[in-house]
Amino acid sequence: MFNGGAWLTVEGRRVDVHYRDLDVVEHELAEAARGRFHWEPLMFHLAGIPSYLVVAELAVNRVLRGSLPRPGYPRALRDSAPAHWRETAGLTLAYARANSAPRGGRTEVAGALAVAAMQTAHAVLAARGEWVTNEKRLLDAAGLRGVDDVVAALGTEPAGLLRGIEAAEALFARATGTAG
Repeated sequence: MFNGGAWLTVEGRRVDVHYRDLDVVEHELAEAARGRFHWEPLMFHLAGIPSYLVVAELAVNRVLRGSLPRPGYPRALRDSAPAHWRETAGLTLAYARANSAPRGGRTEVAGALAVAAMQTAHAVLAARGEWVTNEKRLLDAAGLRGVDDVVAALGTEPAGLLRGIEAAEALFARATGTAG
């Protein structure tokens, strides 16, 4: 999805310039309208990025030349994306519960909690119909900053790691309205 770009400094201000293949953007715009997307890993993004990120850029970023559409968040995407992200987060935590926590894998559990928190945050914002263009403020926007306390309290023993996973699951369920 990324066709190029640069980090620039213009008059002392950081500017992030992205180049996009407009045929790809039009394709992803049509896919988002149908509630379809795919996931891609991307450096510096714990949860990776959804293909609708380029649509979000159209909606919220500044166009420097010409004009482009400013799409709203499609109803079909609000219907499909939250379940995908919740399921992915659940699988991430299930793997940590089965494989990392019993071995005392503190780093692996902490990493899984961080990834699952970002995935859950995507679910929360998708359910609200709010565009996401990066993870910089994702946890705050989704009300999931409490995961910091869960990670801080992990400890080193398998039982403590399992409690951390359970605490994260409860936090994520409250945030997504799936508790109980």
